[in-house]
Parts: sequence; C-alpha cells; structure tokens
Amino acid sequence: MNARGRTAGLFVALMLAAAAGSAVAAPRSDDAQAVDKMRAAIAANAEKALASRGGAKILFKVDASALREAVVTELRDDLYRTVREGRIPFSGLSIRDGGVDIRIAEPKDRQSVLGKLVPTTAANTISVTDNGDGLVRLMPTEAAFAARLNKLVMQSGEIIDQRLRNSGIRDASEQPDGADRLRVLLPGVKDTGPLAAMLSRRGRVTFRLVDESMSATQALKGPLPPTSEVLYGFKTRDPHLVLKDIAMEGDDIIDAAPAFDPASHQPIASFRFSARGTRHFAQLIGENVGRPFAIVVDDRVLSVSVIREPILGGSGQISGDFTLEDANTIAMLLRSGTLPGRLSVAEQRVVEPAGNAGKQ
Repeated sequence: MNARGRTAGLFVALMLAAAAGSAVAAPRSDDAQAVDKMRAAIAANAEKALASRGGAKILFKVDASALREAVVTELRDDLYRTVREGRIPFSGLSIRDGGVDIRIAEPKDRQSVLGKLVPTTAANTISVTDNGDGLVRLMPTEAAFAARLNKLVMQSGEIIDQRLRNSGIRDASEQPDGADRLRVLLPGVKDTGPLAAMLSRRGRVTFRLVDESMSATQALKGPLPPTSEVLYGFKTRDPHLVLKDIAMEGDDIIDAAPAFDPASHQPIASFRFSARGTRHFAQLIGENVGRPFAIVVDDRVLSVSVIREPILGGSGQISGDFTLEDANTIAMLLRSGTLPGRLSVAEQRVVEPAGNAGKQ
C-alpha cells in the first residue's frame, strides 16, 4: 500500500447513481487463465507448507438453499418492478415451489412484461410457462442457478482470503472443492475452532444516522447520549458518534465490487441494491435530507456522508483517498454481509508434518 493509501482519512463521499452501474466504470478483469494459474500456485505452496509444518484443513459448505431462495426473490422483485413501472394490471404475484406466479389478463401486457424480463438475461436463465387464463409462471433455470452458485462460491472464497490476510495468517490457501464447497489449507494452525468461526461468520451491513448533538471527541469524554454509541473507522480508527437504532439493514445490497470513478479515475467501491432495497433506501434518504449517515460493517464505519438530496436510484459508490486494495477490501466487507445464507463447516482435521507420519 502506498503512502497516500496509508494516510487516507476515513471520511469519504457516498455518491449515488440514478441507475445501476451508471456512475462507475469497472476495471479490466485479469485473464482468467492467469488467475487460475496464480490460485493453483498459491494452493501448491500451501500444500507444501502443510506437509512440512503441519496445520489444518477446513471444508466449508455454502448455503445453496438460501441462494435458491434469494434468486427466486430477486426474480419476484424484478417482476413486480416491471409491472409497476409499466402500469400493467396484475394479480396473484407470489412465490411458489421455486418459481414466481403472476396473472396478467391482457396478452399484449404479458408479452410486454416478458419482453423486458427474459431477453435482457443471459441465454436460458429464465423459463416461462403460460398456464392459460393469463397465469404465467417464471422460474430460474438450473443453468442460471449453477452460475449463481459458482459466483457465490467464488465470492465466499474471496471473503475468506481477505479475512485470512487481515488476521495475519500466512501461507494459507482457499480453493473451490466441488459445486458448493471451499477447501481452506492452514499451515501451522492447530486449533481450528476460533478460526473456523471467524471465517464462516456472516458480516452485518447497516446504515445508521450520525448523532449531531455533540462531536465524537466530546462523546468519548462522556457521558454518552443513551441512544448513541461511538464506533471507529475502517482505516484511520477515527471515532464516529452514531445512533444505536438501525435506519436500514444492508441485506438488500445484491452486489459490490471495486471499480474506478470515470471522472477522477480513482479507485472506488461500488454497490447495487435489489428492487426492494432501492425503495427502502430512497425512503431513508428522502426522510433525512441534510443529515449525515454512516455505512457500518461489523461495528466498523466504512463511510460517512451528508444526504444532499432525495435519491431514487439503485446503485452507489464509496469513494475517498483509496488504493485499489482499499476499494477491494471495502467491496468484500459489503459482500460479506449480503451473501445468501452462511458458510457451514462440513469437515475439519489437523494435519501432522510429513516427518511425524507414523509417530505415536
């Protein structure tokens, strides 16, 4: 990390776009084969270290059932947004047996809705069944679900990797193991209990209003307002006085990633809400224009920003004096609280050094 990144202040600007992705330009992805080779090399080094020093292996399982539920819920929300924006009469919108049912009486309205939903997705991601009498059933295909499951496994691995680095654990490696599992190699680690709990913990993302009745410095001298508490910043450990009440949970953030601001070309962390989250956030912002609020992950303040005007869009970005590594870490922290379900430990075992094999 360069000097500018080390000395960057926490106070960052939150700038929200009118539509997903409109305010950010994603960095160019690394060549997939190069990434695979790098991951394979890291895993090979971890295996060597495990053999020479001993350690532990933990096999984590992602929550595929929670993911399937989330995918169907997103489809329902997208469908609801489409019919509402198009002012199309409908009834019976509900989730049933892994799919979404809706009744749209007019054939032209049904075609309009399906034309907006289905062609914009990748090939064969939504199956559509017309049951007659205007009743239509939409379901994510198994191919679409498999792609989402693969993405969930990769994102979970990135979060595990980040937490290992933050904990100062060297030579560790995480690798996908089958469709829904991750194998973590931990050279030199003998007691896996606390580490397994730390790696599988789901982060909590919240949006909280800042208490303006006094400064955080004054609050630290006491007494604290009974409705507030002091939390510290992500990088600088600067104190922030925030209300204990949660203005909004971050469960409806559906994606977060490092990116570059197209105007300043500086690294940022971008995020995007679901349709429900977009509505909730617009309401929160509209009711608190002129007030500062904080984005908090696991009691660490990622950003503080003053709400300048009502926001109706569904995406945003956290910007500041960041390095790309900072932006990536912030994006992972946001994702750690929004991934469906939680990781569970499927298997864990201690590995003795190769030289001790067979010794009692």
